[in-house]
Amino acid sequence: MYSKLQWVVCVLAVAVVTPTAWAQAQPAAPANTPIDGHVRLQWLLDENLGIESELDDVAVGGVQTLLKTPKEYGTHWDGFGERIGLVTADYALKSTMEVSLGSIWGEDPRYFKTTGLSMKGRMACVVKMTFMAHNRDGKDMPAYSRFIAFPAAGFIANSWTPRSENSAADAVVRVGLGFLSRMGENAWKEFIARRH
Repeated sequence: MYSKLQWVVCVLAVAVVTPTAWAQAQPAAPANTPIDGHVRLQWLLDENLGIESELDDVAVGGVQTLLKTPKEYGTHWDGFGERIGLVTADYALKSTMEVSLGSIWGEDPRYFKTTGLSMKGRMACVVKMTFMAHNRDGKDMPAYSRFIAFPAAGFIANSWTPRSENSAADAVVRVGLGFLSRMGENAWKEFIARRH
């Protein structure tokens, strides 16, 4: 099972190795623009195949290789690749479920950078939007699709996760890390990235 120390090291390492290239300006949808099928698909592709996502997967795979977790993969290049594949598969399942379920009731998974708020207000928004989403009218609502997708994906991933990390407790840890990861992603978009 993952130790708390391993995940703290993992999160800190990802934050440290994050290159400034991630923050290059790209056109983004204006805030409060209603999400449609095309924008949902674009969000899903960006979340899974964008340079930020790919670099994040490589960084997490590197930290997991350094920590020898899961232990079945060893510390060689093949194990590094297997870890990247595991991280990529887990995130792809989670984000696909979130965007698909959210389309049923018009949930918007995107995070929009705030304007005109104090640092405390911006931090509050980062935390709040980890658990909330915008509806079709741009109003806040609980992120029901996230509350369904993250736990479901955490437990489904047990079917391909190595034996040393596929218990129910490990799945619960993955759920918690999913929300922590979303909070970190929101903070990145709020304070560092020039887009969103």
